[in-house]
Amino acid sequence: MISLDLNNIYAFIDNEEFDTFLSGAGESLKLLHNSTGKGNDYLGWLNLPEKTDKKLLDAIDGLADEFQNEIELLVVIGIGGSYLGTRAVGDALNHSFSHLLPNDKPQLIFAGQNLSQDYLYDLLEVLENKTYGIVVVSKSGTTTEPALAFRILKQHLEKRIGKEASQKKIIAITDSSKGALRKMADEENYRSFIIPDDVGGRFSVLSPVGLVPLGLSGVNIHELIRGATEMAEKSGLSIPINENLPAMYAAARNVLYSKGKLIELLVNYEPGLHYFSEWWKQLFGESEGKENKGIFPASVDFTSDLHSMGQYLQEGKRNLFETVISVKENRHSLLVPGDDNDLDGLNYISSKPIGEVNKMAELGTLLAHVEGGVPNIRLSADKLDAYHLGQLVYFFEKACAISGYILGVNPFDQPGVEAYKRNMFALLGKPGFEKETEIMKKHIQK
Repeated sequence: MISLDLNNIYAFIDNEEFDTFLSGAGESLKLLHNSTGKGNDYLGWLNLPEKTDKKLLDAIDGLADEFQNEIELLVVIGIGGSYLGTRAVGDALNHSFSHLLPNDKPQLIFAGQNLSQDYLYDLLEVLENKTYGIVVVSKSGTTTEPALAFRILKQHLEKRIGKEASQKKIIAITDSSKGALRKMADEENYRSFIIPDDVGGRFSVLSPVGLVPLGLSGVNIHELIRGATEMAEKSGLSIPINENLPAMYAAARNVLYSKGKLIELLVNYEPGLHYFSEWWKQLFGESEGKENKGIFPASVDFTSDLHSMGQYLQEGKRNLFETVISVKENRHSLLVPGDDNDLDGLNYISSKPIGEVNKMAELGTLLAHVEGGVPNIRLSADKLDAYHLGQLVYFFEKACAISGYILGVNPFDQPGVEAYKRNMFALLGKPGFEKETEIMKKHIQK
């Protein structure tokens, strides 16, 4: 199991203060498991790992076998949680340069996560010379970014290989019975998977939203679910609150917030975790940033960001704390070579694994930042594999829900996200937004 180290926060808080927040985390845990808290109609993710049907995983494995050697690229169309969770796990587990290597599994690429004209144009140029399939993820099928991307790519694929052949290369992940994408999938006879009604986007990576594209790209989704299931078992109501890792983490970040630590930096020392941090930022930012409350989630990639952000982190405003994801074992071993001339002065670390150098950079940074007034929470995983990624995903999902309840907000809605959409629809002249369009025109003229 992953482990949690809170030792480097106690110089900044009193033990009694932490105990108070840990007690609050216990009450929040009860709200969660008893379905009596805010947003309790979106708790499907809570028992999702243990309820994942082996038939679902086997069906995804069957699709993976079908697509193996048939397509080079799999375009995953989605935005927010329908994009970030898949990319987070895929990037963490796949080869750093998989796009440059021959592979019998399709490589994941993404669309629908932005409205950049140049991005889509460049993507079409790439796809013109590749065999590819599409996984489109949307409950409604009408969210602007993915709907626009799917319209373009669907037409491109049909033009390339024909309508009938393209139907076998498109997979829809959507609502069970309603919405534009469900209607299209039924009419076009696409293979489809269901997004559970009670699972929100940012909590959906362990549902077909993430499992289908990840499984098709070669990720061991059975191990991903096994890790998540074990974390769910180890964080239930029967677990003592001082051993319940998500509850302890939620309590720690909220007691630090009460002491004026308003920003949390998620720190990683592996480039493959960059998009895991992006998913984490959405998870906590969209869940907690309400009612003028919430810890601001940010992230850094070390050691590279130590050469750009290191000065601020060491001596800047002391309103932040760090949560470090520490990976104990690397997948590979690579030693620092010796050099007779030693002009770069690195012979003192010759014959050491580069991973050890990275570990000492991690330890040195931790000590420096704590001494510089930055509290530090540390999450450790033995390896960066599907099993431990499953644990981490579920750990953060549950901690986020508990933390939101401690704050007193609904961690499962996102009313503020709709503001930009209303303005965009009005400015584009979408039917039904005529009054808003007139208001926006007057506002622009002013």
